[in-house]
Amino acid sequence: MWHRLIIGSDHAGFELKEEVKSLLVRMKIDVTDVGTADAEAVDYPDFGCQVAERVASGEFPAGILLCGAGVGMTIVANKFPGIRAALCLDTYTAEMSRRHNDANVLILAGRRTDSATMEQIVKIWLSTEFEGGRHQRRLDKIRAIEEKR
Repeated sequence: MWHRLIIGSDHAGFELKEEVKSLLVRMKIDVTDVGTADAEAVDYPDFGCQVAERVASGEFPAGILLCGAGVGMTIVANKFPGIRAALCLDTYTAEMSRRHNDANVLILAGRRTDSATMEQIVKIWLSTEFEGGRHQRRLDKIRAIEEKR
């Protein structure tokens, strides 16, 4: 489990982001919040880029991003080499995104995820280890694609 994370959201993910931060603090995880700071309309790429850049650079081992549907943040984060962002709407996806894909950015949908489900997703995502093996071979192929660009 990681002990430091970076988190960000747009206005549609703001409320759930605040709940995620509270959960992480209760779990004794150090959280850096890059915003947004309220529910006023903002552009999700501004916050998605900040989190993805800082995870891709190695400054943070992992991050969490939230927007309304989760799709926009997923698209933005996955533009960065080395980022494996996964939109998780349920616990199975959260587990598999870590176990098989070694996801390093969790995406949550602020308008689709209730508090109880969020808590289950976050806890499973944080506690699930990457299996490696045949899955590492697949990640190596993804890395090769990134290096060609």
